[in-house]
Amino acid sequence: MTPAQPVDPRALALIAAGEHGDPHAVLGPHPHAGAVTVRVLRPLARTVTVRWLDGETWRDAPAEHVAEGVWAAVVETADVPAYEVVTTYDDGAEHLADDPYRFLPTLGDVDLHLIGEGRHEQLWTVLGSRVITYPAVGAAPAVTGTAFAVWAPNARGVRLKSEASEWDSREHPMRRLGTSGVWELFVPGIGHGVRYKYDVLQTGGAWREKADPLARWAEVPPASASRVFDSSYAWGDDAWLAERAAKGHVDQPMSVYEVHLGSWRQGRGYAQLADEIVAYVRDLGFTHVEFMPVMQHPFGGSWGYHVTGYYAADSRFGDPDGLRLVIDRLHREGIGVILDWVPGHFATDEWALSLFDGTPLYEHPDPQRGWHRDWGSFIFDFGRPEVRNFLVANALFWLEEFHADGLRVDGVASMLYLDYSREAGEWTPNVHGGRENLEAIALLQEVDATAYRRVPGITMIAEESTSWPGVTRPTSSGGLGFGFKWNMGWMHDTLEYVSRDPAHRAYHHGEMSFATAYAWSENFILPLSHDEVVHGKGSLVQKIPGDRWRQLATLRALYGFMWAHPGKNLLFMGGEFAQEGEWAESRELEWWLLDLADHRGVHALLRDLNRSYRAAPAIWRADDTPSSFRWVDPDDAEHNVFAFVRTDGDTSLVSASNFAAVPHHGYRIGFPHAGTWREVVNTDAGDYGGSGVGNQGSVEAVAGEWYGFPAYADVTLPPLATVWFAPA
Repeated sequence: MTPAQPVDPRALALIAAGEHGDPHAVLGPHPHAGAVTVRVLRPLARTVTVRWLDGETWRDAPAEHVAEGVWAAVVETADVPAYEVVTTYDDGAEHLADDPYRFLPTLGDVDLHLIGEGRHEQLWTVLGSRVITYPAVGAAPAVTGTAFAVWAPNARGVRLKSEASEWDSREHPMRRLGTSGVWELFVPGIGHGVRYKYDVLQTGGAWREKADPLARWAEVPPASASRVFDSSYAWGDDAWLAERAAKGHVDQPMSVYEVHLGSWRQGRGYAQLADEIVAYVRDLGFTHVEFMPVMQHPFGGSWGYHVTGYYAADSRFGDPDGLRLVIDRLHREGIGVILDWVPGHFATDEWALSLFDGTPLYEHPDPQRGWHRDWGSFIFDFGRPEVRNFLVANALFWLEEFHADGLRVDGVASMLYLDYSREAGEWTPNVHGGRENLEAIALLQEVDATAYRRVPGITMIAEESTSWPGVTRPTSSGGLGFGFKWNMGWMHDTLEYVSRDPAHRAYHHGEMSFATAYAWSENFILPLSHDEVVHGKGSLVQKIPGDRWRQLATLRALYGFMWAHPGKNLLFMGGEFAQEGEWAESRELEWWLLDLADHRGVHALLRDLNRSYRAAPAIWRADDTPSSFRWVDPDDAEHNVFAFVRTDGDTSLVSASNFAAVPHHGYRIGFPHAGTWREVVNTDAGDYGGSGVGNQGSVEAVAGEWYGFPAYADVTLPPLATVWFAPA
C-alpha cells in the first residue's frame, strides 16, 4: 500500500479556517510515489471513500481522516483517474458527489489579464456563475456543474455556500487566481436555479455573506441569495436586429412610452406583460418602450434606481428569460426597447456591493467622491480599472444578452461634477483644479464608444440636466458620445407655461419658444417623464388650471405641440389617458379612467398622433438640422399662438397651437407653398373630447408673402388646441 502524500498541518489549519488562498494545492488529486493521493474536505463525515475509475471498472479507496476535516485516500494508479466521493454522515446514508478540487481553473490567463487591465468587455462570461458541461471521456461520464468566480482582491478567504450544501460553506473554499483578485471554484452537480452566496472573510477578520455581483438571477426580495441561471431562450427577433443595425435614430421617428413595470398593471409577471404591454403599445403606436430599472433592487415599493444586482433581471416578475420574452415580443411587433441604467451610484445593503471584501471596493474610498448624500447611496470608484470594467461590461450585457436597443443613463449630471450637490469645502478639485469628474467622464465616453462599436444600431441616452457641452458629440471629437440627451429645460419651461391660466400666458410666451434657441446644440428627447408626476408635483392634468374640459383640452394641445416640435418624444405611462392622480409606485395606473369618454378621447388622440407623426417625415427625418424648423411667428404672445413649419427638404408640415381659451377665426398663417393643405391633426376634434372647431378637413393656401413665406391661409385655430396641416 502506497502511503499518502505528506501535508503540512499548517496548510490543513488554513483550509479549515477558510484562509488558504489555494485550497486546490491541498485538496483534490496529487500524484505521489507512483500513486495518487486524493484529499477531500468533509468536516462532519463519518466515513469517506474515493470511488475511482480503473479502465471501465469502478474501485473503492477508503479515506482516512487526517486533520481539520480533511480526509485522504490513496488511489493505486500512476495517472489521475476520474473519481467520485462517497460520504456517510450520522444518518448512515451514502452521499455520492464529484470532487470540485479535481478541475482546472475555468478562467484563463488572457481573461485574468483583461480583468486586471479593466478591459474584459464580456466580463459576465467569466465571472459570476456559469453552468458548464465537460464531455464524457471513455468510460468516465460527462460532468455538469457550475463555475463560480468573484472579484474580491482584499479578502482573506472566500467560500461558496449554497442550498446544495445545506448552506454550509466549509466544504467549498475557493482559490485565488494569481494576483488578479479573482476567486474561483467549479462545483459539479450544481445547476440551474440553485441558490448561493459567497462567504467572504473580510480584512477585519469577520465572515460576511455576499450576493454575487455578477449573478444573472436572484431570489425574490427580501431574500437576497443569488441563483444559478442557464438561459434556454430562443430569440425570434433576427429581422428586427438586422434592420436596426442598418439605420440610425436621429433621422427616424421616435416616440417613447416610459413604463414602471411594477405599477403599470400590478400582479403581472413577465409572461403576462409580454401579452398585455405589447398589445397595448402596439395599439397606441409608440415606436419604443423605455423601462425604468429592471435590474435587481431590494425594495419593491421603489422606482428601482438603488440597484443591488446589476446583471440580474428583477426576479419579482419571473426569471431572466421572461424579460427576454417581453423584449423579443416587442421587437417582433416593431417596437424598440430602452432600459434605464444606473452607473452613478448603488445601494448600501450590506449583503450586496458595499464594502464587498471589507474595504471600499466598488465605492470610492473618499466620502467626497464615494457617497451620494441626496440619494443615500454609494458612488462607484470610476477610476478603478476593475470597477470601470464592471460598468462597461454591464452596459454591454444588457445590449447583447437582452437585445436592448438602447440605455437611458440615469443621473449623468451627478457623475460629471465633483461639486454636485456639495457646498464649498465638501469637494476637492481635480488634478487641473476644476470641478469636472475626469474619471466619470472617461467612463461615460468608454461606455458609449464601446457600445456603439459592439452593437450596431443601438442608442445611448443621457439624463443630463445641465448645459454640459457635447453630450451627444462623438467621443472622437471630445464629446461624451451619447446618441440623445433628455431636454430637461424644455420639460420644465413647457410645464411651467401650461400650468398658468390662459389669461396670463401672454406674459410667459418665451417659456414655450425658448427651447428652439438651443434645440440643435444636442440631439434631444423631449421628456414628460415620471419625475414630473410624483412627490407632490401632481399628474400632468392636475398641473393645468381650469375645469376638467380646459385641463384635458390643454393637455391634448400640449401633446400636439410636443409631437411636432424638434426632438424626439417621451411620455410616462398614464399620460396617454390623462391619469388623474399623482403616480405612486405602490399602486397601478387608474385604468378605470378609460371608461370615461373624455379620458378615452386623450387616449384616442395619442394613438392618432403617433400614427400621424410616423407618417410625417417632415417632422423627424431632418430633426438634427436647424433648417428642418422655422417659426411662422414666434412672438404672437397676444393670441397665445405658436405656429411653425417642419420640413425634411422634400415634404413639409405646418403646426399651429392655440393656448388661449377662445378660438381664433381667420387667423393668418404662412405656408411653404400655395395649394390645398389637409388638416391631419386637430386636438379639438369631437372624437378626442374636443369642441369640434376646425377647418372642415383642409385649408387653401394662396400665393402671397406672409412672415417671409410665399403663401398663406386664413385658418381657424380651435381653443386650447393644436392643428397640423400637410400638403394634400
